[in-house]
Amino acid sequence: MAGAACTHIEAITTVKRPKRRECEDCVKSGSSWVHLRTCQQCGGTHCCDDSPGRHATKHARASKHPVIASAEPDERWLYCYLDEAFAEY
Repeated sequence: MAGAACTHIEAITTVKRPKRRECEDCVKSGSSWVHLRTCQQCGGTHCCDDSPGRHATKHARASKHPVIASAEPDERWLYCYLDEAFAEY
């Protein structure tokens, strides 16, 4: 991974992509989202911090799953919440 600066990102061997292009939590609550992120531990897809729910960050903190990938079709990057590290792939 280009720019990988943490062991959490370096441990990713296969990037999980979203099963559906929707935020699981926003769908449940009837909210909307701006961009989507996919958890690299459990594969859940949640909304970014520009979205009202900020579900990706909430999921990472509650579950202790540190790495997300952009679920946007034209973006190829990973982010680690614990190390505040970013890497393109």
